[in-house]
Amino acid sequence: MSDYITIQKADGKWVVRAGGAVLGETADALELTEGGHKTIYVPRKDMAMAFLEPTDTTSHCPHKGDASYFSIVTKSNTIKDAVWSYEAPKDDVAQIKDHLAFYTNKVTVEQL
Repeated sequence: MSDYITIQKADGKWVVRAGGAVLGETADALELTEGGHKTIYVPRKDMAMAFLEPTDTTSHCPHKGDASYFSIVTKSNTIKDAVWSYEAPKDDVAQIKDHLAFYTNKVTVEQL
């Protein structure tokens, strides 16, 4: 893996909340550091995927590959493109496959 991106197991337990609801909780989160910026990636298996709806939004990262996006749908609102995932990440970051990341200005991701 390049020096630009590092991935390690995130310490402790993590919870993801949106609109007051807990969407997931895990002790298996990954911490990806890219150019000094840290992002928590949560395994899909630990998320309430029924709240996530795929969107047509995509983006490309030269280091990680192509990202797909999801909106969070709750009873009261829809939080558009709040979640992203690399369905087929580049080999150097293959650990993030089957994990989700969140825009922290739209979703609360915190260590318990």
